[in-house]
Amino acid sequence: MTAAPQPVEPGAEKSDLVIVYHRQPYEEVEEDGELVLRENASPNGIVPTLKGFFGQVNRGAWVAWKLAEDPSKPAFDRVIEITDSFGTYRVSRLALTAEQVTSFYHVTSKEAFWPILHGFKETYNYDPVDWPVFREVNWAFAEAAAAEAAPGAVIWVHDYNLWLVPGYLRRLRPDARIVFFHHTPFPGADMFATLPWRGEIVESLLACDAVGFHIPRYSRNFAAVAEAQVGAEIVEEVPTPDELAPLGGALTARTLPLALRWQGRTVRVHTNPVGANFGYIEGLAETEEVAGKVAEIREGLGEAKLVLSVSRTDYTKGNIEQLETFERLLERREDLHGRVRLMLVSVGANRAMTAYEEVQRRIEELTGRINGRFGSFEWQPVALISTAIPLAELVAYYRAADVASITPLADGLNLVASEFCAAQGEGGRGVLVLSEFAGCAVTLQGAIPVNPFSHASMDRGLEQALAMAEDEARGRLAALRRSARRWDIEAWTRGELALFEMLRKAPAGA
Repeated sequence: MTAAPQPVEPGAEKSDLVIVYHRQPYEEVEEDGELVLRENASPNGIVPTLKGFFGQVNRGAWVAWKLAEDPSKPAFDRVIEITDSFGTYRVSRLALTAEQVTSFYHVTSKEAFWPILHGFKETYNYDPVDWPVFREVNWAFAEAAAAEAAPGAVIWVHDYNLWLVPGYLRRLRPDARIVFFHHTPFPGADMFATLPWRGEIVESLLACDAVGFHIPRYSRNFAAVAEAQVGAEIVEEVPTPDELAPLGGALTARTLPLALRWQGRTVRVHTNPVGANFGYIEGLAETEEVAGKVAEIREGLGEAKLVLSVSRTDYTKGNIEQLETFERLLERREDLHGRVRLMLVSVGANRAMTAYEEVQRRIEELTGRINGRFGSFEWQPVALISTAIPLAELVAYYRAADVASITPLADGLNLVASEFCAAQGEGGRGVLVLSEFAGCAVTLQGAIPVNPFSHASMDRGLEQALAMAEDEARGRLAALRRSARRWDIEAWTRGELALFEMLRKAPAGA
């Protein structure tokens, strides 16, 4: 379906919910030499999920950026109205130059913020950051959101590249209910202190009515940062619910902060893991199209077992460590030659960024080395896929795999693990090897936990998965599916809507 855009007349009705996210809520494609707006083909993913909230309000709006050669005279309407399967909503498009996008997103967000969020000080690069440009872009987002919001509206800001938006919004729209959600990890106080702009960022986040995170550990880290940087006080906390507090987990937190107090205002700390679209993935896995692809994959494997790993190309994702673990397995276990295959889906990120380019080069080198050392005419031990796979095909690989090995060095949540559990279906026997440092390790029960910084742990986990008896594998997968279904996208949606309703009923700043 193609979204139908219409220019918005001055004085048009304002919105009860304004979503502020850097990406536009549709795909721009060229058809017959003309640029058209196409609705996202799949309901899976963060953009369709967020658009689903528009059905819960009278009117909705979305704020994003769009590239323009001359922002003062962009070759597009700044505000349009869209009608698609999610209803009718407005899109406010900020005209940014290529230089602004590079500075605010690729440099400040990806080279400065991203490594600190994930605990990688060694890749942190402060020098090229142009902080005034970051402020300028965040102010533009805040102005656009403020202009779209009805009195008392919820303005929902997403992710770290818009950290300064809440502070600006509080000045522009003190009546609004401002909510921020982090889709990444949030680091501890010592790591966060590496950022020279830490005080300004924290003060902006504390201008929110609520700040959201995936798991209790990130919420606790934020509370510690807010206390250390500006003296915010935890005024409400509870023991972490058992279902979010696995014993001994690397990311376990025993207490859960619910509210902070700073400068006379109460800020809710909201913990709510984003989940996979469990029902959709499970249904897709049962289709004839996927069943045919599964049969084709299994036929190609013969008697060999398939180990599947899916992620983006990023130094946080553990792709290099994944390959090194597989290489050590083949060195130790000659009996597994020809009997196991690793399919590594490492979807290329921005190749213009040196850090990612180096990771991709290393992945390609390791794949070539492993195949050269151990492969034969009949058997190539590693299949490397560096481009995105259509969802139906990916679900077929999930279903066909004997083992899913998801071992990031750090990850805000990681939905691949939950999608694997959904795709395996009732009675499946796929085994999940899961890093302790993925946020979903807190929510998924039944995986083989591994420490990706330890060769011994990674080696044991992979061997245990390949050798696991069928009864144990089925029991573990059943537990994994229960927890993945418990924390699915519908549960996250209900939690966010309940938060919005609570904030609407509360006095401003209470």
